[in-house]
Amino acid sequence: MKAVILTGGLGTRLQPYTLFVPKPMLPLGDKPLLEHSINWLKKNNIKSIVLCVSYLRKNIQDYFQDGKDFGVDIEYAISHKPLATAGQLKSAEDFIDDTFVCMYGDSIFNFRLKDMIKKHQKSKAFLTMCLYEYKYKLPYGVIDTDKKDIITAWREKPEITSNINTGCYVMEPEVFPLIPEGIPYGMDKVLNKAMLKKKKLNSFLIKKGFTDVGDMTSYEKAYQEFKTKLGKI
Repeated sequence: MKAVILTGGLGTRLQPYTLFVPKPMLPLGDKPLLEHSINWLKKNNIKSIVLCVSYLRKNIQDYFQDGKDFGVDIEYAISHKPLATAGQLKSAEDFIDDTFVCMYGDSIFNFRLKDMIKKHQKSKAFLTMCLYEYKYKLPYGVIDTDKKDIITAWREKPEITSNINTGCYVMEPEVFPLIPEGIPYGMDKVLNKAMLKKKKLNSFLIKKGFTDVGDMTSYEKAYQEFKTKLGKI
């Protein structure tokens, strides 16, 4: 099985760090974020990887080359302009002919990908999305009312739990015809289009093993978590 990693984003929320370094190449400990992702795939027995590259792609290509020094085989799907998540994925179409993993290059994963793949194959899904149970404590008191505007409850700073998209999927190659060529296109549009076509979209819920590195705050948090983990070794 192959994995496609989307690494072509501009990383605008992490500027100025990303003015000269693409976001997946930002350091986390002694390795770039992308190397952690590749090691995780290798740990889950996926050693054939397609990197969708665009912004500052030479940094990525020069570091990883054909992947042999990292124990994997790496190919490059190149786009010459920002295409959003699904648009980037479309650039890898010629490299894929079977079930594959797709993941964003700016997140850290540490769950059993093997189990997600098994669930996808067993259910014969068109696409399986990894969801993360995210908990957030509201900073305000929440007031519940009925239809007559009568106050029925006061919940002080309640904790809300929602399942969020981690940016890791198992997909069938039939997803590619749903993505238009050469224009920015989000993964949300692909899923909505698949639902309209009554495709089977499955989910795989995790409660740990996901760290987003989308902006300054989350990057600093990921770095602190990594330092804490190192201290336990």
